[in-house]
Amino acid sequence: MYGEPVTQLIESLSRLPGIGGKSAQRLAFHIIRMPKDRAEGLADAILTAANNVQYCSICCNLTDSDPCSICDSVKRDANTIMLVEDPRDMAAYERTHEYHGMYHVLHGVLSPMNGVGPNDLKIAELLKRIQANDITEVITATNPTVEGEATAMYISKLLKPLGVKVTRIAHGVPVGGDLEFVDEVTLTRALNGRIEI
Repeated sequence: MYGEPVTQLIESLSRLPGIGGKSAQRLAFHIIRMPKDRAEGLADAILTAANNVQYCSICCNLTDSDPCSICDSVKRDANTIMLVEDPRDMAAYERTHEYHGMYHVLHGVLSPMNGVGPNDLKIAELLKRIQANDITEVITATNPTVEGEATAMYISKLLKPLGVKVTRIAHGVPVGGDLEFVDEVTLTRALNGRIEI
């Protein structure tokens, strides 16, 4: 209908996560209408990222240098590791400017229903890292989903015999949220995670 180049572009875009057929079509037409230099810049950015981004050999974050800038920093607390599901979660914590330890990125969570097991995550790398270094605490910061909770529990059971303190981030009522709309599990966690003021 649109010719082979446009059809191929739409099909390629529709393979991206969260992009359906109509969104792929809109993106394709947007790209085609771009000035040629901007379209080439987009293509170059994609190729540069694909060719230069790798996993950090320490924390498994995505980086263009190894080790990444966080693992390479002498200002960070090297004895504490925050365990996150995704590089975006790590970036969210970095934006708070409140956490000054190290990270470890799992690149997912355990999900037997989706065929994701321990060998599909960066768990072996975490265990090697803990055994080779003087890690005193691992903060599990996986999302409060069934899979996130199961992953946190699984890793906690793996780490306890190693003598490492394993903690879980608190979950509770979001700032600006109305209690009447918050589910019971969240309210219970908020109550159990209360602190003195």
